[in-house]
Amino acid sequence: MAAEEGGCLLVVIVDTNPVWWGENCMQTESGVDENQLHKCLDSIMVFCNSHLMLNSENKLAVLASHTDQSKFLYPKAESATAAAPPSVEPREDVISMATGEESNDSMFSRTNGPGSCGEGKQTSSDGRHELLAQLDDSLIDQLKEMILNDSSQDNILRAETMLAGALALALCYIHRMMKEHTKQGLKSRILVIKAGEDSASQYLPFMNAVFTAQKLNVPIDACLLGKDSGLLQQGSDITGGIYLQIPNPMGLLQYLLWVFLPDADTREKLVLPPRVQVDYRAACFCHRNLIDIGYVCSVCLSIFCHFSPICSTCQTTFKIMGRPGKAKKRKLLPK
Repeated sequence: MAAEEGGCLLVVIVDTNPVWWGENCMQTESGVDENQLHKCLDSIMVFCNSHLMLNSENKLAVLASHTDQSKFLYPKAESATAAAPPSVEPREDVISMATGEESNDSMFSRTNGPGSCGEGKQTSSDGRHELLAQLDDSLIDQLKEMILNDSSQDNILRAETMLAGALALALCYIHRMMKEHTKQGLKSRILVIKAGEDSASQYLPFMNAVFTAQKLNVPIDACLLGKDSGLLQQGSDITGGIYLQIPNPMGLLQYLLWVFLPDADTREKLVLPPRVQVDYRAACFCHRNLIDIGYVCSVCLSIFCHFSPICSTCQTTFKIMGRPGKAKKRKLLPK
């Protein structure tokens, strides 16, 4: 059925917040860091390769959600903007991003000549499939370039992740791909692999992206490496996706293949983790606290825990209504 309907488009959003990844590198007794970004990237690459191998019509896009930008890792930015297929220029060596050491030549080696598949693709000397080799090399190259170009100290110290911007970019890409594959009936879904904490300042743009995904019938799955995310709980529940907090990041690949690899039709036949209880309380815009009862601006729908005559978001001024007085009784005139 998937082949007849044109396959499935999977957009993976990876949280690359350097503050969270730097604070959560756990040193083990053997002297090896358990929570390094490059180890999670290896699991993500295996998951992406598995998605492409399930069906020849499946399509994939990977985005990085950083502290100051959202960037396409696969396909490249110019390939994602234009309709041209993604291409990866051959290089002689690839340096590991997380450790800064030179990686194994047998793992990342490439040939300088064109591929033998007849489509002008580059082949890898280690026997990997051309498309899968392009995917792995593009993820490593683009993520390494983004991290090395992030030299601003102000951006490094920011703990917020531009998740709302990454979701908006993913929805724009999905909308364009749906227009190009209207006859095939391309189905789409989004997987968010989140590490950092929620940002209350992104509440409005995030919910706008969630309602857009609901209108496009695009489920949003959430895979949490860190603390629970109230925003992603609401987004997954509204769009019909799966929300899962991984207890051990070392088992990321197992959870990705078990829970998030099957499509929506296959999930109905599997025994998946139960749905979590979603907290639909809204966060006030003044103190970023979850409230049960508050004041809502009638213009921009901002929520406040205390009454304010001027909305701090749209600067709308409200009239303070006084307490209603007692109605005076009219004297009846004599007849």
